[in-house]
Amino acid sequence: MAKQEKELTVEERLKALYQLQTMLSDIDRIKTLRGELPLEVQDLEDEIAGLETRVENYKVEQAEQKKELKDQAKIKADAEAKIARYEKQQDDVRNNKEYEHLKKEIEYQQLNIELAEKKTNEATRTIERLKEEIERADATLKESRKDLTDKRNELDEIIAETKQDEEKLRVKAKKLEDKFDDERLLTAFKRIRKNARNGLGIVYVQRNACGGCFNRIPAQRQSEIKMRKKIIVCEYCGRILVDPALAGVSEEDAKNA
Repeated sequence: MAKQEKELTVEERLKALYQLQTMLSDIDRIKTLRGELPLEVQDLEDEIAGLETRVENYKVEQAEQKKELKDQAKIKADAEAKIARYEKQQDDVRNNKEYEHLKKEIEYQQLNIELAEKKTNEATRTIERLKEEIERADATLKESRKDLTDKRNELDEIIAETKQDEEKLRVKAKKLEDKFDDERLLTAFKRIRKNARNGLGIVYVQRNACGGCFNRIPAQRQSEIKMRKKIIVCEYCGRILVDPALAGVSEEDAKNA
């Protein structure tokens, strides 16, 4: 932080802080104008990435099930060929033992066929289910991608409209900070601002109350604030307090604020 040739008075510091607060509030308003769009864009991007991964997983599983169909078709065909061969061999058996052996082989292959058909049916149902899941996910993806495009365009438009103003404000705020000669006070102001819900670290007295938390300020305390001889903070919310005149507000406007 640049060293001042002449130390600022308390009044000058308060004026500088209030000026800085005004600039930062304007930047906050620009951010508010963008609203939740940056978060919405990020959420949509995450949602789309998740859907794309899900669709890819469905397609991998679908390919595995199609391979299962081929494998089971081969098992069934092999079993049918063996049954045909065994049935033919039964015509040439020489004794009951050979006949029973072939009969058991045929029964075994019939079981293989039944199992293959069961697995084929399961794979077919799974493929159909995955097809429906992919169609649903693709439809959702289409809508989400359109929403993302719309929100990105909206965000880009708002950023384009406000970027120049925001950059100018940031440059002015930085120059004001660099000229400020009390680093501890500036750090305290930033901390108060960060913790305040509305981003106000310094406020003027309105209707005999703090302009931040609206708790009443005693008359003696208000007199001290008007003197601008020391830094006075609200005992309830911790915000730095100034009189309306320092903030460029008339007493009448402050009473009606």
